[in-house]
Amino acid sequence: MAVKIYKPKTPGQRHRTGYTFEEITKDRPERSLIVSGKKKAGRNSLGRITVRHRGGGSKRQLRMVDFLRNKSGIPAKVSAIEYDPNRTARLALLVYADGEKRYILAPLGVKVGDTLVSGAQAEIKPGNNLPLANIPVGTTIHAIELQPGKGAQIGRSAGTSAQLLAKEGKYAQVRMPSGEVRLVLQECSASIGQVGNVDHSNVKLGKAGRARHMGLRPEVRGSAMSPRDHPHGGGEGRSSIGMPGPKTPWGKPALGYKTRTNKRTEQMIIRHRSKAKRR
Repeated sequence: MAVKIYKPKTPGQRHRTGYTFEEITKDRPERSLIVSGKKKAGRNSLGRITVRHRGGGSKRQLRMVDFLRNKSGIPAKVSAIEYDPNRTARLALLVYADGEKRYILAPLGVKVGDTLVSGAQAEIKPGNNLPLANIPVGTTIHAIELQPGKGAQIGRSAGTSAQLLAKEGKYAQVRMPSGEVRLVLQECSASIGQVGNVDHSNVKLGKAGRARHMGLRPEVRGSAMSPRDHPHGGGEGRSSIGMPGPKTPWGKPALGYKTRTNKRTEQMIIRHRSKAKRR
């Protein structure tokens, strides 16, 4: 997929880039696979804001994506490649031999008419889903389970991929998209290949209104606030933070301060992500 550059007929189009949508083959979702979702605007079940800067945006319908891939051994034909407003990746509509339809994340290189299979005996080709025990070492994978039968949790956004590095005992070593090397049970399944829509990271919104359509609200800089509202606030004119390191609005250290303290999952990490990957 290429990135579309606009001729700046208006100021909002000057730095705007967008999708060409050349890979999309169907402009309406499958009626049986959509549900209406209620907007939360960053609020939890008590109605309190737990994620700031969210709200508004265009109406969306949720697509029920099959992250389990549990129809083992039944071939499925790719019927269409569709747009999904709820995620950065594209969706592939599969029609199984028994007539059932399901959505999956569209891998790079998968086209309409291709046949995909899930299960231990499946061929090693993009879009097929197998347990890690049946995937050769060095293979590029995505949509990885962390618990058998729970469904894919890792490597689901546009252009991401992981790599199977080694197998030892009941665990496999997987290099995550962040660069972290982690142990994953070999019973867990993963899809072969890379998630499609790889040019997503090159798209520039170009104007504030386009972010508002996506349900994103403005972020105010701490240095533009008063000292009552933010630790960075106050001072005459544009002044420095005035402290050894930046802080959150609640006074906790920010930007680089390590907050990862999960001892249960720490033992599964072979190598932590590098600083170069975090940028």
